[in-house]
Amino acid sequence: MNKLIVILLVMLSFSSWAQKNSEEQAIKEVLNSFHQAAADAKAKPYLSLLTEDAIFLGTDASERWNKKQFTDFVLPYFKQGKGWLYVVEDRHISLLKNDTIAFFDEILINKNYGRCRGSGVLVKTAQGWKISQFNLTVLVPNGVSAQVIEKIKAYEQTQ
Repeated sequence: MNKLIVILLVMLSFSSWAQKNSEEQAIKEVLNSFHQAAADAKAKPYLSLLTEDAIFLGTDASERWNKKQFTDFVLPYFKQGKGWLYVVEDRHISLLKNDTIAFFDEILINKNYGRCRGSGVLVKTAQGWKISQFNLTVLVPNGVSAQVIEKIKAYEQTQ
């Protein structure tokens, strides 16, 4: 009887691990597709990966956009064939709430911004995983942060 219980527990544990692994792979595919659609300036696939109530947080303090505002920002660039490429260097995914909510953070490389961090939240919908929040930040090394902060303060005083 004890062997049967152990076997059942191992099977349940493996099944749970396989499910989590499958969900993480699906999330990676969504994030990779999001970055690729941006690089290809493909508005429809790019924006379709966002929930209807999604929030995009850009690198500037003024850049807190709902989906419509973000769409209005994106479309003029994409209509000109101008996209942006962020290459994933490192990524971490955490699944929560019965694998229906996920948090992620990733180190991204961009030609203009250098090393950045993308982070946010995905939710599992009837159409699959969708990005509910995306936050893009520029990574500032601690060794130069004091100088960068002073430049930001000086800039903000002129605005």
